[in-house]
Amino acid sequence: MNNCHIQFDPRRCIACKACEVHCQEAHQTASDVKMGLLITAEPICEEGKINIFSAFRACFHCEEPWCMAACPTDAIKKRKEDGIVFVEAKLCVGCKACIDACPWRVPQWDEGSGKVLKCDYCRDRIDADEKPACVTACTAHALSFGRPNMGTRKTRQDYAKSLLDKKRWL
Repeated sequence: MNNCHIQFDPRRCIACKACEVHCQEAHQTASDVKMGLLITAEPICEEGKINIFSAFRACFHCEEPWCMAACPTDAIKKRKEDGIVFVEAKLCVGCKACIDACPWRVPQWDEGSGKVLKCDYCRDRIDADEKPACVTACTAHALSFGRPNMGTRKTRQDYAKSLLDKKRWL
């Protein structure tokens, strides 16, 4: 089961691409390697307002990852504790089978290293109880990161806080 997720709110996105840039900086990748990709349509004017439509695509960390099944060296692994799918670089031979196997073309070829890279939710940051680089960089707060039940826990906490605030005013 995939326990972690990056959620995207297209209403908040301003298409600044800070998510892409921060990811590239955090992982020291070339500008053509986009482990988190912001897809933006041309702005349109509706009723005197400019609207920008965007979608964010990172790895889906599939239940049964096709990229992992296609890897001949078992370089792609899945963590049991949180479902994060990642590439173990020392095992990657650069055959690109995982790129071809992924229906969303999420794994990326890194010419510099001669290996495949893919979004792993910045697992080093997750393990340090931080958010992924793309989420941290999102200036408009269009990206958020969650763990299992984190959303419902936060909802309960916010509700409890609102009740306490109401009591103070009574």
